[in-house]
Amino acid sequence: MHRSRTGQATSVLAAALLLGTLGACSTGTADAGTGADGAASATCPNGAIRFGIEPYEDPAKLEPAYQHLADALSEKLDCPVELTIVEDYSAEVLAMENGKLELAQFGPLGFVFASERADAEPLASFGLADGSLSSYTAGIWVPVDSPVQSIDDLPGHSLALGSTGSTSGDALPRFAILDAGLTESDVEITYAGGHPEALLALTNGQVDAAQINSQTLATAEREGTFDASKFRQVWESDPIPNDPITVAGSQSQEFKDAVRDALLTLGTADVEAIGAFLDVDPAGPLVEVDVDTYKPLFDLATTLGLTSDDV
Repeated sequence: MHRSRTGQATSVLAAALLLGTLGACSTGTADAGTGADGAASATCPNGAIRFGIEPYEDPAKLEPAYQHLADALSEKLDCPVELTIVEDYSAEVLAMENGKLELAQFGPLGFVFASERADAEPLASFGLADGSLSSYTAGIWVPVDSPVQSIDDLPGHSLALGSTGSTSGDALPRFAILDAGLTESDVEITYAGGHPEALLALTNGQVDAAQINSQTLATAEREGTFDASKFRQVWESDPIPNDPITVAGSQSQEFKDAVRDALLTLGTADVEAIGAFLDVDPAGPLVEVDVDTYKPLFDLATTLGLTSDDV
């Protein structure tokens, strides 16, 4: 098991980001959003908008769903939107911090670190059909015949978490262990490298328990890769507000306002494919969010003493 979600060294990607050589898929025309003299407009900085996505699922599955959103956003803003699914949480924070991303979707806890290091500002998240903000839950699962009935029974057993810095795949399960009066050393914790990898570790019998959030569960059941009748959930978190799409704080207010307006006027069809990965059902358009929406995650980071160095 490994920490990276795709198996490549974060340092390699970080270097690429710093050198500005990170590959991206661009949409729109080359001169969209530019004036007659070729200068970038206030809503099309540098002639393009760079949009980063965390690899919370298999990037090959995420890319077409997010490309559809990028295409719609490009049309709204009359500016090419270059989509990049980054290596992991820390690489995405680093990219925005170093001015390589104008927009990024972070996990809730990843946003906490991005707001601190890159002044990331939340604009929108994924809404339900009734217009409310969608949410998901963290969970710990075991085989149906396991002696583990609750977190209290985890000592002496192995537990697969997702990736360091993940909200549901790291921080919340660890907090639940501490809240139960245990120490992390009581449980044999391993990092599988991502949400799907943690689920696979459990189904393959490599661990006694694993974190499986409601998003990963919905995707796996839909794809037929997880039979819930063979497993039990022994812990579930309170609802977590879904991932925010953020803008770098260094951007102009005109740009921030334009992107917010564009995101909030996208149709359900532009985002519902992404919503399927985030367990947004029934899906609706994006909804506006702000820092207060994610205050519980700031509180969680404080309680656990987490900083961006822990990502």
